[in-house]
Amino acid sequence: MMITSCSNGCYSKFLMVPLLFILALTFGCRQKKKSELVWEANFNIIGSQSSPRSVDLNGDGILDFVMGAGKNEFQETDQGVLAMDGSDGSLIWAHEVADQMYGSATFHDVTGDGVPDVFIGGRSPQFRAIDGKTGKLLWKFDYRYRDHPILQYARFNFNHSVLLPDQNGNEYPELLLANGGNYEAQPYMTENRFPAVLMVLDSKTGEILARDTVPDGKETYMTPLVLIQPGEDTMQIIFGTGGETISGGLYVADLKDLMRNDLSKSIQIAQETGHGFIASPSLADVNLDGYMDIVAISHASGIFAIDGKTLQPLWSQRIPGTECSNSFAVGQFTKDQVPDFFTFVSKGVWPENIGSVQVLIDGKTGEIAYSDTLGCTGFSSPVAYDLNHDGRDEVIISINEFDCTRYIGDQSSFVIENKLLAIDFKSGEHFTIDQTQGMKNIFSTPWIGDIDGDGYLDLVHCQYFSHSDLLSFLGMRIKRIDLPIKIKKKPIWGSYMGSEGDGIFRPALK
Repeated sequence: MMITSCSNGCYSKFLMVPLLFILALTFGCRQKKKSELVWEANFNIIGSQSSPRSVDLNGDGILDFVMGAGKNEFQETDQGVLAMDGSDGSLIWAHEVADQMYGSATFHDVTGDGVPDVFIGGRSPQFRAIDGKTGKLLWKFDYRYRDHPILQYARFNFNHSVLLPDQNGNEYPELLLANGGNYEAQPYMTENRFPAVLMVLDSKTGEILARDTVPDGKETYMTPLVLIQPGEDTMQIIFGTGGETISGGLYVADLKDLMRNDLSKSIQIAQETGHGFIASPSLADVNLDGYMDIVAISHASGIFAIDGKTLQPLWSQRIPGTECSNSFAVGQFTKDQVPDFFTFVSKGVWPENIGSVQVLIDGKTGEIAYSDTLGCTGFSSPVAYDLNHDGRDEVIISINEFDCTRYIGDQSSFVIENKLLAIDFKSGEHFTIDQTQGMKNIFSTPWIGDIDGDGYLDLVHCQYFSHSDLLSFLGMRIKRIDLPIKIKKKPIWGSYMGSEGDGIFRPALK
């Protein structure tokens, strides 16, 4: 690992000026006039399909970053989970794993030392609790269920986890997560596909408290969500099934039924043929009735808004000729007060996607309010913030520019340039924040927030060395860039699945 740190006045030659210079002139120019590359951390050989999550691990009051990593599939590494010091990018600790840890971290202190501990999952099947202070293993999922009627299927991939309120009375929250997928299954073929398993694990011990297969018997690649409506005691879970070429659905179930190991009463609220639901939905009140509604996008780029109170459709939309594995950024992108939804989708058919389309969906009507075609295929998700303080949010996205007609499995060498862009929907313009040739970012979502408490927006994003096919891991770079943008409100959607990592859009207090 190599760390490059910059003191004040040291600026990356790759950082682009136009948007940030305008913002600096308008907001807080007497303190910060330019964007600043504070540090970059370079790692050999490994890469990541994870996204950075923030937490203070060393007690210095500065946010640190945890993310999953790994070598190429089915290879061990001693740098499978990384904890990086937010002040200078140095490693606080690294954790050894047997295969890629592509999930993003969940945090909760279960050791009682005042430092949040780390819960993270990946392939083979790996799900681990890691001591946040030391990086040592607390417990891990150990597959030993070959003869179990349900858990025999929990031998594939773990996605992200979300916290549940304490279910077994030990005063520690539980973890809701899903296991599914099989790398041996061929596209369009049903052979070697097995039902996904939803599980509830005790965060303190790793004990499996509940488990059941999904009701349609399909695979899953989606992180489930937890939904508690205002003023109600019933806790619901939302999960999806299906894959890139396998039909699936979106379901709602009562948590109490899963705790009884029975998902048979689950309600299907959306479905697709020939595609499933991979990206996690977002929860936001789009009809302003005080209840959280469910907005999801299928792999066929079908977008569904479901009334959270009645579970009936509110509106739907579809982007023809495209596919989607990307989650939404949720924000106030249009004139009204209804939250809106932005993502980007891939042209063509997996695994031969040939371009990218960015789309903004009006949360009130479901209409497409903005569309563009920037860059090529990528599966990272956007983040959102009102960068210029005009009352409307902008998005920050990571795109890759290359010959989009090259297929994702192309093993030959070709030039890729990674760009980090901000899109202003009010003006219709986009601005480059950072760009680097010879780098790519296929999966990792950027992070924005206030790392050091100075009242200005900071950004952390990941790039991956690229001189081969898109999916190979050849080394990675993580950058912290401080922006000259005064923070008026804490970002709501500042990381993957929102700043809290739970897919819920909580409007900031005025």
